[in-house]
Amino acid sequence: MKRWASAVIALILLCSLTLLSGCAEEEIADPAAKRQTRTTLLIPESPGEEVCENELVTLDISRRSEGYFTLCYRGSVENVKIQITVPEGGVYTYSLARHGEAEVFPLTGGAGSYEVKVLENAYDDMYALAFSADFRLEQADEFKPYLYPNQYVWYTPRSEAVAFGIRLSEESRDDLDYVEKVYDYVTGNIVYDTELAANVPLGYIPEIDSTLERGKGICFDYASLMTALLRTQGIPTKLVVGYSGTAYHAWISVYLQEAGWVDKIIRFDGKSWSLMDPTLAASNDREDVKRYIGDGGNYIAKYFY
Repeated sequence: MKRWASAVIALILLCSLTLLSGCAEEEIADPAAKRQTRTTLLIPESPGEEVCENELVTLDISRRSEGYFTLCYRGSVENVKIQITVPEGGVYTYSLARHGEAEVFPLTGGAGSYEVKVLENAYDDMYALAFSADFRLEQADEFKPYLYPNQYVWYTPRSEAVAFGIRLSEESRDDLDYVEKVYDYVTGNIVYDTELAANVPLGYIPEIDSTLERGKGICFDYASLMTALLRTQGIPTKLVVGYSGTAYHAWISVYLQEAGWVDKIIRFDGKSWSLMDPTLAASNDREDVKRYIGDGGNYIAKYFY
């Protein structure tokens, strides 16, 4: 796994909301209105209704229509990877983190055939196949993979991030206001961890509550925390990994009814959407960022989680 490079934030004008013209009076929002806060979560399950397994691995695909599967590795090898080949042929590679427990992996490749391989480290960079299975996803829900927790965006009902999201939501007028409050908190209270960025361990996995507590993180942590805060309040959010220029980087893409999927956006200023990933947003000059990012072409998405 490549090291997470120092992040570069992005800020450009993405689009303008079109104002409806006509003779009707403009509707004025109720200043006392509050968004409907979510107090229950979508929780992944491993019911064992449809499984593929051997003596080392149990792959539970019972809930694949919900946009995820779970996998439990029971072997003794410390360094184990899972490879998921999606319908269009791309390959997602993860490091298994919790041996003996079911881990959650999203099905972000849409409908079609998936192949799952579990690879045990034999020596150096050599791996041996410990398990292989394939299955089909007949119908893919556009949003479900981006509403559940998974290995890179992991939370439970007991997570501090969940409770914090509830508190922020209760202070918000609507989804737009909630997105902005999440953005303002993360960019205003989480600082970029340059020491971690220079020494990221292989197989690094964000810990959302740790990021909240430490107030530090790298681009992966920023994106993971923001994704969790939005998903737990019912806002479909993709954690995107790819390249910002030549740097390996992570950002988010959010779905809102007013605009659909808006890539790499965090902020809505009341008139227009701005392209901005969360990393280092508070400490970089916006004009410099605009000159760097241009029309957004420096962002190349590779993986969606």
